[in-house]
Amino acid sequence: MKTVRQIAEDIVAREGGFVNDPADPGGATNHGVTLGTMRALKRDVTGDGQVDVADVRGLTSAEAVDIFIRHYFERPGLAALPPEVQPPLFDMYVNAGSGAVKVLQRMLAAKGYACTADGQIGPATIAAAATMATLAPGQLANAYGLARRDYYYALGDARPASRKYARRRDGGKGGWIIRAEAFLPQSLWLTEAQHNARTSGWK
Repeated sequence: MKTVRQIAEDIVAREGGFVNDPADPGGATNHGVTLGTMRALKRDVTGDGQVDVADVRGLTSAEAVDIFIRHYFERPGLAALPPEVQPPLFDMYVNAGSGAVKVLQRMLAAKGYACTADGQIGPATIAAAATMATLAPGQLANAYGLARRDYYYALGDARPASRKYARRRDGGKGGWIIRAEAFLPQSLWLTEAQHNARTSGWK
């Protein structure tokens, strides 16, 4: 199994370099780290006394890895969850923040485990995930991956500006469906025809 740092390095590689897409709610982003995150962490890379797009552009991939480990894995408490679900949850937390935890919580609740979708990894979520991992060995990560994929499609349904990220099939910045499926066995991947059918109603 990969270490947390190796998973973080994989996330940085998937996120790619600097982008500043007006359709992306995150705004200016480099290696997956947004301007909002840089400001929240007061990361003045250029040393000019303010945190702006130049600081995002100047962020190194190594710095991004450290940010992800500390603020997207350790701080929310992902290590308290079963190991099998940590990699996909970590990857989605970088992509969607606490929304990634809510996807897990809603999935657990839908399967009958006591869990509230509050985006926080507390005792109830930890217990529910651990119980599912014990009662349904090997199914927790798959169920989460499928719920994550459904979340991205639903986001595209609700927000036209996000549809290009769900449509793309490269798995990098955007390419949400492929990115979710990267943590699923190939038997659970959608075919190109199935993906096209699911998005055919989008303008």
